[in-house]
Amino acid sequence: MNDEFFRLKDIFFDVKKLVAFTGAGISSESGIPTYRGEGGLWNKYDPSRYANINYFMQDPTEYWSFYRDVRYPSLKNAKPNIAHKALVKLEKKGIVYRVITQNIDNLHQMAGSRNVIELHGNHSNIICLNCGRRFNMDEVYTMVGTEIPPRCSCGGILKPDVVFFGESLQTSALDKATLAAQVCDMFLVLGSSLLVYPASQLPIIAKETGSKLVIVNIDPTPLDGIADFVIHDSASKVLSELLG
Repeated sequence: MNDEFFRLKDIFFDVKKLVAFTGAGISSESGIPTYRGEGGLWNKYDPSRYANINYFMQDPTEYWSFYRDVRYPSLKNAKPNIAHKALVKLEKKGIVYRVITQNIDNLHQMAGSRNVIELHGNHSNIICLNCGRRFNMDEVYTMVGTEIPPRCSCGGILKPDVVFFGESLQTSALDKATLAAQVCDMFLVLGSSLLVYPASQLPIIAKETGSKLVIVNIDPTPLDGIADFVIHDSASKVLSELLG
């Protein structure tokens, strides 16, 4: 670890109200591909076709083929990793106040985190666009083995209860995340490229309201220049060293 890490460690356990903000990088350590960068999903699959609400509403078959062959297997097999478990330990110590996640994989909850704000929804939940009936991902995976796109008994098309490109975040989730950013004394970014708006504004809000901003990400981010601490390493490695 570099000097930046040891500077962070010196003050870390004096934090009273820490918000952890997690992105695809934390889940990649559980075997879920990131979206951008080397090996990212969007290098292989065009997000304007596979994750855009307008395209989905015109023709949901491509998305559901992608779900059957790519998305479901990676989500189904993923387990919480060291970083997820470290955040649970920090929550039990009274340090972590909220976990705000851009991820849709449910891994924070599986690890045991209680105070999770999901900005982009949860892929474990699938909803009928016609009647609102809810299904779980295992049910729908069985359905797509014989029918694409999967349909509810009412005839409605099913859609994961997640935010596609072209959709707005749920106001309630964004409001809770904004409040958390405003009241924390440390905002810890873990594995996010900080490229997706409006989630990328939360670290700025935290910094402007007096929080220490810490960015832990393998690659540089657009907000590295305003952060108090920047560590280009994996979330699991940094958190395990902090707790070690």
